[in-house]
Amino acid sequence: MIAPTLGDDGLYHHDFFLQSFLDLGEDLADSQADGKRLVVVFEQRGCLYCKKVNVEILGDPAINTYVRENFNVVQLNLFGERLVTDLDGEEMPEKQLARRWGVLFTPTFVFLPEDPADAEGMTGKDAAVFNMHGAFEKGTFTAAFEWVKQKGYEGDTHFQQYVADKIAARRATEEGDATQ
Repeated sequence: MIAPTLGDDGLYHHDFFLQSFLDLGEDLADSQADGKRLVVVFEQRGCLYCKKVNVEILGDPAINTYVRENFNVVQLNLFGERLVTDLDGEEMPEKQLARRWGVLFTPTFVFLPEDPADAEGMTGKDAAVFNMHGAFEKGTFTAAFEWVKQKGYEGDTHFQQYVADKIAARRATEEGDATQ
């Protein structure tokens, strides 16, 4: 397991989380230049589901590696005071950005478009290609990141169908292994 650190802010932090000036437009452009996608995660102190995501799910070496290699993660505090610049250039505290984006639950992962041009002049809420609210088990969590990386949101396969297909494929493999 890869253990996160618990910060003075009460949030669990992984060493690969993006340390930025919290200008999301710049972070989006930097992510594209790095060949990665940008995801913004809202968390809060004392959130049991945030702990689960960071300790159990992102603590899994395979999941940690996949997210680390394919995504830049900006972690924000649902009730935080740090100033963040939204994609449209508007600067505000984290807690105001959370309200602006309609974030009510933690953790909430907001996946932004691959190309900064697709977000130009928009808020992160309006530019988002996918949102994941709450904590899921490892399979669904990983599937969300895979689906976004593969741009599943541009196709005809709904995310829930993508997850169901992955489960069916895994079961078929397991059943095939059991009969051998």
